[in-house]
Amino acid sequence: MFLASILIFGGLTMTEAQLKARTKEFAKNIIELCRKLPDNREGRLLGNQVFRSGTSVAANYRAACRSRSKAEFISKLAVVGEEADETLFWLELIKEMKTLETPLLNDLATESDELVAIVVSSIRTAKKNFDKDVKSKNQTPKSDIQQSKI
Repeated sequence: MFLASILIFGGLTMTEAQLKARTKEFAKNIIELCRKLPDNREGRLLGNQVFRSGTSVAANYRAACRSRSKAEFISKLAVVGEEADETLFWLELIKEMKTLETPLLNDLATESDELVAIVVSSIRTAKKNFDKDVKSKNQTPKSDIQQSKI
């Protein structure tokens, strides 16, 4: 992986394995929520959407961890953030439409919001590290410049 640890609010860090476990637990809780949705058109349609986006958070994070380059890592991590944010949208809609009332809904909305923040912070860190690497590769040592003029 291109980040040994993921930056989180307040200077705390989370390892790749910890974030994999957290996103997987999030996906499992999304599945539990979907099982509780009413078996009507509204429940099925909202359930399909939140199921897809919520479980995709974990799957796409795992894919990001297997990236072949830093640029690919950043790109795949952006997808994780998009899916977590989309999941938050569907959770808000379920709550606002009173499709289901359960404390799990609020817990998942909070977790989704936190995952978005973690991913956004991780992308910033990865881009910063990526930019540093690119700049250091583009700098030619003085000795090489002097030799090319001879």
